[in-house]
Parts: sequence; C-alpha cells; structure tokens
Amino acid sequence: MKEIGKKSGTMELSGVGIVQAKEVLWNLSPAELVEEALKNGEGCLTDNGALMCDTGTFTGRSPKDRFVVRDAETENSVWWGDVNIAFDPAKFDALHQKMLAHLEGRRLYVRDAYAGAHPEYRLNLRIINTMAWHNLFCHNMFLRLTEEELEHHTPEFTIINAPDFMADPAVDGTRQSNFAIINFSRKMILLGGTGYAGEMKKGIFSVLNYLLPHTRNTLSMHCSANVGQDGDTAIFFGLSGTGKTTLSADPNRGLIGDDEHGWTEDSVFNFEGGCYAKVIDLTREKEPQIWDAIRFGAIVENTRFKPGTRTVDYTNNSVTENTRTAYPIHHIDNAVEPSRADIPKNIFFLTADAFGVLPPISRLNKCQAMYHFISGYTAKVAGTEVGVTEPQTTFSACFGAAFLPLHPTTYAEMLGKKMTDHNVNVWLVNTGWTGGVYGVGSRMKLSYTRAMITAALNGDLQYVSFKKHPVFGVEMPTTCPNVPADILDPRNTWSDKDAYDHKANDLAKAFVKNFNKYADYANQEILAGAPEIAVEA
Repeated sequence: MKEIGKKSGTMELSGVGIVQAKEVLWNLSPAELVEEALKNGEGCLTDNGALMCDTGTFTGRSPKDRFVVRDAETENSVWWGDVNIAFDPAKFDALHQKMLAHLEGRRLYVRDAYAGAHPEYRLNLRIINTMAWHNLFCHNMFLRLTEEELEHHTPEFTIINAPDFMADPAVDGTRQSNFAIINFSRKMILLGGTGYAGEMKKGIFSVLNYLLPHTRNTLSMHCSANVGQDGDTAIFFGLSGTGKTTLSADPNRGLIGDDEHGWTEDSVFNFEGGCYAKVIDLTREKEPQIWDAIRFGAIVENTRFKPGTRTVDYTNNSVTENTRTAYPIHHIDNAVEPSRADIPKNIFFLTADAFGVLPPISRLNKCQAMYHFISGYTAKVAGTEVGVTEPQTTFSACFGAAFLPLHPTTYAEMLGKKMTDHNVNVWLVNTGWTGGVYGVGSRMKLSYTRAMITAALNGDLQYVSFKKHPVFGVEMPTTCPNVPADILDPRNTWSDKDAYDHKANDLAKAFVKNFNKYADYANQEILAGAPEIAVEA
C-alpha cells in the first residue's frame, strides 16, 4: 500500500480495517488537493480560483437515510424516531465490511483534523475519502492540526465516505442505496451513495450533539456567534431564510463561527474551522464577507458559469436552490482565531414570520426562551419549495432538529440553566412580515432589524419600557433607537386589528399543536413558556 503525504504517527488505517488500498494520500495541502481534483475530473476552477464541483444526485442532506446504531450505548439515551432512525449493529458491521472490500485497490485521501476550538472539548477526527474535493471540504470545514499536533494525533471518531458505494436495501438494512450511519460504540460514521459533502460536517455535529451534553455537561448549539470589541459575545439561532448569516456577519464584531458551537462553563467555542454558506443570489453588496472569501482554496457546489466565462452565475438555480460555498474561517477578515470567546450576554432567536404576527423584537423570560427554543419557529413563503403556495409554519426543535440525538428538552433545560447562571438576555427577532401576512404586508426593513439588534447588544433596551404581547406574552419595547415606535407592536401595523387578533390566535394554536409531541417530557417551567392563550386554557 503506497502512502504519500504527512502521516499521523499514532494510528494506522488498519485500525478501521483498511489494509489493501492502492494508494493513500495523507493530509495533502489545499493546492495539492485542487490539483488532484482537477486531474480526477472532479471539478473545474472559477475565475477567482475557487474549485467548482457538483454533488451528483443529492444536492442536500437526506434525513430519511440518516441512521444511528441502536446498541447498549444508545438504547436508553438516544431520542429514537423520525430524526434518529435505529440501525442494527450487525447490519452496520456487515455494511462496513462491504465498504472495505469496495475500497480495496482504490486511491484514498485521508485527513486528520479535529472539531471543537476549546482544547478541553476537542474531538479528534480522521476522514477517509475517495474524492479529493471531499477531502478539501474537510480541510476547510474542520479545525486544522499543526505539524506537531499531527505527529501525536490519535483519532477518536472516523468517517469513511465513498459516494460511489451503493447499499443494497434488501440486504444492508438501509432505506435506499444512499446512507449516513453513526455508530457511537464503534466511533465511526459510514457514508455512501451520496456526493453531498455536508453529510460529513453534519455527521460530526450530530456526534457532538450527543457527546457534549450527555458526557461533558456542555450545551451544543446550531447557531452563529460573534463578539464585540469589549468581549461581549452574542449568539444567533435561526432556520434558513431568517437572516442568521447576514445578521451575525457584522464588520464591527469578530466572527466566532457561523453554524455550530458549544457553551461550556467559561466560554463559547466554534466546532468548526470554516464556513459552509448558501450562495444562491449572492452579491458583493449583500454579503461582502462571503463574496471575498470565495477564492483559491474555497469550494463552490452545484453552481454554474455565466455563458462563455469562468465567472460563477450565483442567480443560476438550475441544479438546486441549495448552492453553497465551503471555505476556511480565516478567509473572513474579522474571524476570531482560535474561535472562542466569553459566555454570551445576548441570545437572538431569529424568525421570518410570514404571518406578520410576532413583534420585530421582544424579550423572553426563561420559560418563554426554553419553549421557543424547543419550538424553533419560522415560516415558509410561496415559491421557496415546490408546492408551497401560501405561508406555512415551520418548526425545528432547537433550530436544528435533524441533528439532535438527545430529546430536545435536554438542550432546552441546559439553556434555561445557563440563562439563570449567567443572567443572559434572550430576544425573539422577527425578520419577516409586518402590517399583514405575506402578500399583504411588507418585509421588515433590514436596517430596522440591525438597529434593534444593535440596541440590544449595546444595552440600550435595558432602559426603555416594555409591554406584554396579548397572545404570546413576550415583552415588546415601546421605543428603540433608530426604529419607528409604531412598528414595535405588530398589531399597530395592521389596518384590520380584528384580522391581526385572529391571525395571532391561529399562530399560537400552531405553536401549541407542534409542542404537543414534546409536552410529555417537558417540565413545568418549559410548559409555562407557551403562548398566554395556551397557558390560560
């Protein structure tokens, strides 16, 4: 077995069963991996030096094909169901052996890295890829080892990723030919049948979502985070389309990370070493930091060129709406490295409420924060997905249900405790509609949203009066610097007040209906955070 590159000195590939590969390329540099990808026909270069690649049939994750091995380790701890689909240990072992046979005589790219910018909470990784651009993705997205660290690196979790290996559902126990299977006992993730690189990053996020709360008393979070010049950390939760990336990318604040973080007793730390951002309709004016980060070493996925050029056409959605870029965090000028800062003073739950009900900014008490955290609400508008013709409520527990191995109440209770211990402010920010539902009202101005977040960060809202929302019970400021006072209470922006009241009650009922599936596990504090109408009932 021919081996090239800088190899870790502590653990051979034989530890995961790989002994007969044709060639193993260890820890290649970005330039070397770009050369390999071009030589292999995996992609092409754009005019700004980024590597453009396609992910094939799958242009996003496949949640129904994500499994967790159910054994003595996970039987009584994992939140089993549609999110964590149980997989038989014997089937996993058999599939692992089939994958090893598939890799015999192949050229493999191996990356040693780690997740977790806090030295006491890091998870050492090894990723084994059959494609060079996937290995470059891992170089960008995970934290990079120094040469000294590499010499002593012992991986704790291994990913084996072979997109061209197809499972046989009838034999292997999968749903279809693609799969992503986490085995906590074997400390391994098997990926096959899909070229979507995000499965690797989200697989490790799911691992940390299990290990950190379950064994380290650390809250894992699907959020972005930044820090001010005075060391004041802020966290931003939000589903797609709520403005999480835009609002956390503040030139006056350092970026800790854009997607996945842990909250220990003394700090918040980034899990990753890079950013994986959507690029559909990207412009330098809207997202200057992301635009400038896309250069040599970065990857763009499923994009297309403007005709006759090597210039990316970011408006082109012919492959997917989910076009993305992956780049190391140091491509962002104001990135904080190491990606770690003090515990947060402010937390923002971002929602794009297409029903025009929720206030543009409101303050949540501990009970409400836990309840809204579990709810993870936003709304889809017409045109965002096939078949969506009018606004639809969307709920995702803890703003990342697809990556939660433990029950959502576990994470919510940890959040509530940290709010109490550290006197943290939690704000619900509606970046969606005001003055009516989508199609009638208008989208909240970004300048107003930025002004409200700035006021919260600066402490300006500590000195204004608040009033309760009549349905949701959250506290709305009556004034806010650089924001018209008449938009702070959403009911004031509707010409038909009765129509607003009706829509607010409808949304509250949707919250309650969604929460029913968690209610049996929720304590009284969490239940008390429900909309006022539900609490009274």
